[in-house]
Amino acid sequence: MSDELKHECGIAHIRLLKSLDFYKKKYGSAFYGINKMYLLMEKQHNRGQDGAGFASIKLNVEPGKKFISRIRSIEKQPIQDVFSKINTRINSDLKNNPNLIKNTSKLKASVPYLAESLLGHVRYGTFGGNSVENVQPLLRQNNWKHRNLILAGNFNMTNVAELFNNLIELGQHPKEYSDTITIMEKIGHYLDDAVRKMYKDLKKEGYSKMECSELISDRIDISRVLKKASKNWDGGYVMGGLLGHGDSFVMRDPVGIRPAFYYKDEEVVVVASERPAIQNAFNIDINKIKELDPGSAIIIKNKGEVAIKKINKKADIKACSFERIYFSRGNDADIYSERKKLGKLIMPKVLNEINYDIKNTVFSYIPNTAETSFFGMAESLEEFLNQKKTEAIIKNKKLSEEKIIDILSERPRIEKIAVKDVKLRTFITEDNSRDDLVEHVYDITYGVIKPTDSLVIIDDSIVRGTTLKKSILKMLDRLKPKKIVVVSSAPQVRYPDCYGIDMANLDSLIAFKAALELLKDKKKYGLVKEIYNKCKSQKGLPDKEIINHVKDIYNMFTADEISDKIAEILSVYVNNSKVKIIYQSIENLHYACPNHTGDWYFTGNYPTPGGNRVVNNAFINFYEGNKKRAY
Repeated sequence: MSDELKHECGIAHIRLLKSLDFYKKKYGSAFYGINKMYLLMEKQHNRGQDGAGFASIKLNVEPGKKFISRIRSIEKQPIQDVFSKINTRINSDLKNNPNLIKNTSKLKASVPYLAESLLGHVRYGTFGGNSVENVQPLLRQNNWKHRNLILAGNFNMTNVAELFNNLIELGQHPKEYSDTITIMEKIGHYLDDAVRKMYKDLKKEGYSKMECSELISDRIDISRVLKKASKNWDGGYVMGGLLGHGDSFVMRDPVGIRPAFYYKDEEVVVVASERPAIQNAFNIDINKIKELDPGSAIIIKNKGEVAIKKINKKADIKACSFERIYFSRGNDADIYSERKKLGKLIMPKVLNEINYDIKNTVFSYIPNTAETSFFGMAESLEEFLNQKKTEAIIKNKKLSEEKIIDILSERPRIEKIAVKDVKLRTFITEDNSRDDLVEHVYDITYGVIKPTDSLVIIDDSIVRGTTLKKSILKMLDRLKPKKIVVVSSAPQVRYPDCYGIDMANLDSLIAFKAALELLKDKKKYGLVKEIYNKCKSQKGLPDKEIINHVKDIYNMFTADEISDKIAEILSVYVNNSKVKIIYQSIENLHYACPNHTGDWYFTGNYPTPGGNRVVNNAFINFYEGNKKRAY
């Protein structure tokens, strides 16, 4: 994607079901779990490069011995930094006591991070600063081991204010106004409550205080805690938690917005945001990895029992399609196929735009995530040419050998035109100088474009159009093709996201800007104030009653009208070539990604009630000139 979008996060959870000695004997190392966690996190670094964190809980540790470890980093390569520090600490302990390596029990007791229950997190910060305090996992400590909670997740809540006030109503004094802290304290509250009630009940049954502690570990119902805590959450989430006594969980939102996959055998339970991460780290066949059902949690008890529990009633599933288009790793078998299909499906519109003149058209892509959709586009192009060749031969059965060879020799002109060079640091603040630097983020390949050629170049999506206008189009224009056709494998991004992608402001979206310009052209800009008043009138209404009035802006125009206006806006930055923008249709998106129909950024059909409140607030902010967050 030329416009960089940031995604909330990725998680990884490993629970070893055997003793550490088992892994030492079978795999040659007691550090099997740590090594696998490193691989799981590295295979998901695409989901977060601002920070990384790792936490672990040792099982069956005597009182007075440390059983919780945590480390976080915001260094340039945070995953490597985390595990380098872990490795340094382990090597230091082994150097001071070489005999530890011979005795797994003593090794576990002496070395931090070496544990049975592990939780990892990679972070992109969509809001707020990038301080180490913002990096997960978060830790809530207590002298009662059951009340220790480690939490990490991939989530954004739309109703932070409501959840924050809930905590205040419970008598708490939250230390921070954020969905992360709020969620953790909500779970923590019901965890504390469950422990207190169970302790009182066990005392009434005649158990001693020490006996109560062990029995609580066995009997506590984590699914019940999660049901109570998540009752009024509005957002997309996958979150994992470790409890001090050894229970752990990963839960997913009822709409299925954020992804989660798991694998279980007799040795290990693994949960991650990405399926290929599990495949690669554990060399597991794809058919053995399951997707966690929306509204459910996988819960692992301290003694190793594993169960899938229904936490919230499954809603109308609207799994995020942007996961498939852009964020998820492209080596997932299904995602690779879907991205290729997106490229194939848009090819008819491309052929029509170039008037089927393949001889005078060069086809390329914007690196790097658009590469797979480009392969699909190229396949469709080959199929079209093969059909054209077949028809030409069948029509004239008296063709000479020379003519047949000429027909068969026609090939699509596929070239690598755009090359991502280096992300230049914009250390010059003066606008003209700064823009000149940005222009050179991409290099171009000279010598393959003629003035009579059209250039078709595909990107996976066009969101803000910033890099397109400031860098890509300017560079491509230097090649002086007669026409530049920019193709988006995704539909027009018209609405802000509120579930974990940094698309929070309406006025930054190029499709929204185009719609406003069209209103001006048609002398109907007064509609903007009408929509503002409608949005304002809904302030204070329950989320379920709020209507997305921003749709009224786009209902005035066809998708092609908006695309043409976007091309017009971007053409200001081009001197030699005509610019055309082609977007994917919503229908084709759903056909390519049938199991991921979450399309609210394209259609405004938000999957949770809070989404309509957020989009209206975003419009109010735009109208009033506020740059604040809409939720």
